[in-house]
Amino acid sequence: MAYEQRDNSGSLFKNDRKEKPAHADYTGQCMVGGVEYWFKAWIKNADDPSKKTFMSFSFDPKDERQEQRSEGYSAKIDDEIPF
Repeated sequence: MAYEQRDNSGSLFKNDRKEKPAHADYTGQCMVGGVEYWFKAWIKNADDPSKKTFMSFSFDPKDERQEQRSEGYSAKIDDEIPF
């Protein structure tokens, strides 16, 4: 049985490919309102004296990222055509 993404839910996994501090600690995907998103999370410490740990999140629409890649790729091809 294939996995089916349900609305208003998602999954995060530890990022085993993290190479720099700016890279997300966890990555995954979710669906909100029928729109699929890439989901990233960072573990951080508060700047206040209590030093409580919290997570910061980022969401990027899947379609938007794919369109940006496609547009960037086609622009490079158009620039290289000699005629």
